[in-house]
Formats: sequence, C-alpha cells, structure tokens
Amino acid sequence: MEPTLDSIPSGEGLHLRRLRDLSEFEVADGSPDVRGWTVRGSDGKPFGEVFELIVEVDALKVRYIDIELSASLHINERDRHILLPIGVAAIDEEGDNVFVPSLTSESVLDYPPYNEIQITREYEEAMLRALKMPLPAARPQSFYDQPSYDEQSFYHGRRNASSESFRRSDRQLDA
Repeated sequence: MEPTLDSIPSGEGLHLRRLRDLSEFEVADGSPDVRGWTVRGSDGKPFGEVFELIVEVDALKVRYIDIELSASLHINERDRHILLPIGVAAIDEEGDNVFVPSLTSESVLDYPPYNEIQITREYEEAMLRALKMPLPAARPQSFYDQPSYDEQSFYHGRRNASSESFRRSDRQLDA
C-alpha cells in the first residue's frame, strides 16, 4: 500500500500540513510567498532554497519552513530536506533571501534531516537542540508558544501579530 502524502502526521495531535496540499488555502495578503527563495546562514553563504511551508491549519499559522539543501553540499538526496521553525529565520524581501542566523553552510550538515514521513515531538525537539534553542514546557498546547515559532520574527514585525500567514483562497470564497 502506497503511503498518502495528503497530510503529515503531527506530534501530539497537532495538524500540520504542507501548504501546497491545501488547494483551498493560499499565502495571505501582506505575507510574501517565500517558496523558491534562497536560504542563507550567518556566514552569508547560501545553503538551500525554501521548498515548502508547513502549516497548522486550525491556527492559520506557518510553523515550519521546508528547506531543500543545495546539491553542492554533497548530501545524499534522501536527506536533502530539513525543517526550520518559522521564528529562527528572517526574510529579506529585496533580495528574496531567508536568513538563518543560528546556522551556517557548515553547521547545516549536522542538522536532522526531514523525510516527509512524520513530524514527531522528538523530531521537533531535535531541531530545537540543533539550533541551540530552549526546549518548551511539556504542555502540548503551549509547544508553539515560544520564540522559535514566532512568525513576527520571520516577518520582522511588518505584519500585524493577529494577521494570518495564509488564508482561504478567493477561488473558494466565490464558489
């Protein structure tokens, strides 16, 4: 039986999905669609490209950025994707870049790969440890209520904190 790629099983019952799989949703006005943008570390060197946004539908929030690492890093193709919590990166709209100050083109080689199988709480914690970020309190409902998942850091506060990252598309509203 072929596994379905419709949804990504989530940690602790949270519903995380790839935005591309949600035909009824799109990136919200005021939020740039960063898919395809170059990802650079604190050394300024590019190490990948934003491949996809992983979202929590109920909260209308982007939780992770799926990065496809550059082939120039000589990583086996199966391990070329990583997830980054949205709050550990920042955008540069003028240059279509996403900056990750806690990684470099060297340190990203030690980052846990993402294989689109499952996002478990253990994987989420491994990402935070690799980024040298504190682990959250054990209460599942507060896991994303920490700086690592703060979208305002990513968007440099250019959006209202109550704004959504993505929304139902107008095509769905007109139907």
